[in-house]
Amino acid sequence: MKFVRLGPAGSERPAVLAADAGGIERTYGLDPLTADIDGPFLASGGVEATRRALAEGILPELTDAGNLRIGAPIRRPGSIICIGMNYAAHAAESGAEPPRIPVVFLKPSNTIAGPYDPAPIPPGALKYDWEVELGIIIGSPAVYLASPQDAAGVIAGYVVANDLSERAYQIPGEAGQWTKGKSLPASTPVGPWLVPADELDPSALGIRSRINNQIRQDSKTSDMLFDPTTLVHHVSQYMLLEPGDLILTGTPEGVALSGRFPYLGAGDIAELEIDGLGTQRQEFFAAVPGDSPRTGDTK
Repeated sequence: MKFVRLGPAGSERPAVLAADAGGIERTYGLDPLTADIDGPFLASGGVEATRRALAEGILPELTDAGNLRIGAPIRRPGSIICIGMNYAAHAAESGAEPPRIPVVFLKPSNTIAGPYDPAPIPPGALKYDWEVELGIIIGSPAVYLASPQDAAGVIAGYVVANDLSERAYQIPGEAGQWTKGKSLPASTPVGPWLVPADELDPSALGIRSRINNQIRQDSKTSDMLFDPTTLVHHVSQYMLLEPGDLILTGTPEGVALSGRFPYLGAGDIAELEIDGLGTQRQEFFAAVPGDSPRTGDTK
């Protein structure tokens, strides 16, 4: 199954992609089960309820799904928790030693955007950078988990995400802060799908990015310093994780910060993909002062 949200930004409808009896993938509306794909849906057994509903044939097929915008596959989370430098080679290209414990920071949840939405480059930005990341969706409340093994039970599923970053705000000088560089409107495209945790092994997935059809990142999630259950366990020691929260697990080497590639500019096209989780695509445009934010989920 692949959970999706379809429709205009702020008015997305929940849906699921699943194979029919003949093996053809079709899109079914989840309106009989839920108003949205969100924390309450996941925490109340929504994944299993969807499986039962598909088996019973009670979900309506959405024959017009191909004409609808694809939004982020999870409604705006309460928290976006990010892990920095979780691939040794990316830490090296950032000029840092690989961390011995996870580096944790937060992004505002209003940065969420759809996987194919136009992507704004902030006014005056000079070093806007891409980061393909495996995202973890939390499915039940978790705090002070006893072990990484316990953490496996609170993961609802996985997504592709782009942690867009303005390096000029993030790093140099006395005003350089990760919060400033990571909080810009529509800087967290997510999707296209949410795949349930019991249908995907995240341990060795191919993870890639292309800019203007040229490979930038090409790695595997097995190169992570800290795997998903270790990260969920670690983060739970410091904050309450709630259903629907999103954890971004870090990016592999191959970003513009390395000095090997130019930063993003207007008209550039980014494609980011992870095996089993689909491909997202953004075309970048130059935002100007006074622009209304074009975000993928305003709820």
